[in-house]
Amino acid sequence: VQLQASGGGLVKSGDSLRLSCLASVRTSSGYNWGWFRQAPGKEREFVAAIIRSGRYTDYADSVKGRFIISRDISKNTVYLQMNSLKPEDTAVYYCAASGSRSWTPLLLITQYPFWGQGTLVTVSS
Repeated sequence: VQLQASGGGLVKSGDSLRLSCLASVRTSSGYNWGWFRQAPGKEREFVAAIIRSGRYTDYADSVKGRFIISRDISKNTVYLQMNSLKPEDTAVYYCAASGSRSWTPLLLITQYPFWGQGTLVTVSS
């Protein structure tokens, strides 16, 4: 499975940005998906996840109510819509995929064997 993340950039506090993760497999083909981020000097952390059916999602408390994870089956793409961005959202964002049969969102880095290359999001105050 190959993943290609894109959509990062420099934005101002309060702006919105949509990240995309193009997958080499059909997003409807039984994979769970996640977004993680890593800020400078910090460990990689969970941001959002969606299960293979698309029915259930989960979010880190820090982004709940501001970020939305979704998938477009026709485009083999998973999205992360980020609204009301804050300077503390500045990080490299990574998309990830897992072939797990879990019917609940996967929240741990170790649960994802497939990773994209990351896209940088910088939010200025």
